[in-house]
Amino acid sequence: MKFIKYISCFLLLQGCSSNYEWGWYILSPNNFEGLTNLKFLISGITTTIYISVISIFFAMFVGLVIALPSISNNKFLSYLNILYVEIVRAIPLLVLILWIYYGLPIMLGISFSPFVSGIIALTISESAFQAEIFRAGINSINKGQHEVSHSLGMDFWKKMRFVILPQAIKVVLPALGNQFVYVLKMSSLVSIIGIADLTRKANELVTTTYRPLEIYTFLILEYLVLILFVSFLVRKLEKKLKYK
Repeated sequence: MKFIKYISCFLLLQGCSSNYEWGWYILSPNNFEGLTNLKFLISGITTTIYISVISIFFAMFVGLVIALPSISNNKFLSYLNILYVEIVRAIPLLVLILWIYYGLPIMLGISFSPFVSGIIALTISESAFQAEIFRAGINSINKGQHEVSHSLGMDFWKKMRFVILPQAIKVVLPALGNQFVYVLKMSSLVSIIGIADLTRKANELVTTTYRPLEIYTFLILEYLVLILFVSFLVRKLEKKLKYK
């Protein structure tokens, strides 16, 4: 809360020290136009959260699938995992979004809606980070757990399902929460292909009101409140897991 107060004071001082005439009336709930604009801007939060939750869910699944070969004794699968992680992490998310939306229809004749394209791009980009998180979590489990599983006659998949993964997931949950915060921020890039998220709504309103400073300042505050709220939940989860 103190940080938000500091930001508000800074913006107020900036407005007082410059000749710019702030037009906060376009976002004032006290008049019809301002209330309409506020509702329009805030309506994008549902899409932002929706696309972020879906993307992080699929990214966790893909990341886990990618992580498992890295801990096997098969060198080919291990190298394949490293190759995937390094290549995906090297591609900027914005470029990946544009390539999936505009490139796939040309190369393979496959086209997706902007929403699906955004989810695919976010999922692929985030899956590389999720794979590293799961790999680190699995490797953190004591080797004795693996030996006990083998002594009980479990194969690789049963060992992972019943012994290793339940413990590893508990270890990596805080890191997964932090990555969700990251995906929330990066989801703003999907506005480039027309998805009506928070950023897209702000861009559309700027073209009609010609007040970019006020609208983008409000957009910053929207993301700030959203990210701080999610970060608060992540910290509570970390503390809860710490004392278990």
